[in-house]
Amino acid sequence: MPKAIILINTDVGAEEEVSKALSEIPEVKEVHIVYGIYDVVAIVESNTFDTLRNTVIA
Repeated sequence: MPKAIILINTDVGAEEEVSKALSEIPEVKEVHIVYGIYDVVAIVESNTFDTLRNTVIA
């Protein structure tokens, strides 16, 4: 199963809002708010690479 790990920078204070929005996408299997260079990490899985690509770039 194709999988992508997405590293996301957000505006200050927007981490919760971004995490909640990502959690509503069916292909997003995990969302974590982290500290450091990135603010949010999302793990996305799909049945095909085409669907994975469309989810990631949408």
